[in-house]
Amino acid sequence: MKKHIPNLITLGNLLCGTIATIAAVNADYLTVAVFVILGILLDFFDGFAARLLNVSGELGKQLDSLADMVTSGVVPGIIMLQLFSDIQLGNGYFIDEFSVPTYLPFLGLLLTLSACYRLAKFNIDTRQSDSFIGLPTPAMSLFVVSLPLILLYTDNQFFIDLIQNNYFLIGVTLGLSYLMNAEIPLFSLKFKSFKIQENLLKYFFLLASVIMIFTLQFISIPLVIILYVVLSIGSNLKKKTV
Repeated sequence: MKKHIPNLITLGNLLCGTIATIAAVNADYLTVAVFVILGILLDFFDGFAARLLNVSGELGKQLDSLADMVTSGVVPGIIMLQLFSDIQLGNGYFIDEFSVPTYLPFLGLLLTLSACYRLAKFNIDTRQSDSFIGLPTPAMSLFVVSLPLILLYTDNQFFIDLIQNNYFLIGVTLGLSYLMNAEIPLFSLKFKSFKIQENLLKYFFLLASVIMIFTLQFISIPLVIILYVVLSIGSNLKKKTV
């Protein structure tokens, strides 16, 4: 019976992703965020449970990626499509069904395709057991899910104008799609020990993230992910010069 516990947790992730997908289609972004976060937490705990119960296997690995494909692949693609669509509708571009801007929202689905490619690569890549190469799909999903929440629940006009800009959304879509599949090592938040000297980068990142979350709220989510990538690249460059 215990060998099925991690898989049931993984199916819980898939259920959350399915509910989040329905909510995303209906532009219910708060519900999307709740179930995406819950799905990502279950995604973490299924692996933890598998290691704890010593029941890791190929089935669980494949099931995990299939669930992630929905929660962290399909959902952010739909949200980005919705964000593009809102801008087009606001500008009246959908009046002419043959105009080029009409098809721009479908660019958001590039996130879904790129997430699928990354998850397939991850399953056959033996280098990513202790750290990541390329941006994990849950991080990409959180980045995208946070954008409509910033529009709805913050009054920072700079970020509102930024997110309602086609060029910004195009840049985000292309940038995240690239980062998910780029050969860029990213540090892991797994702790082999808790010594400050050995984990200085991780402690700095966690402290900075907590400060940003409390001070900037929803705005902090994409900034935390950007910080994670920047710190990883900086750490890689430092290692090459040593």
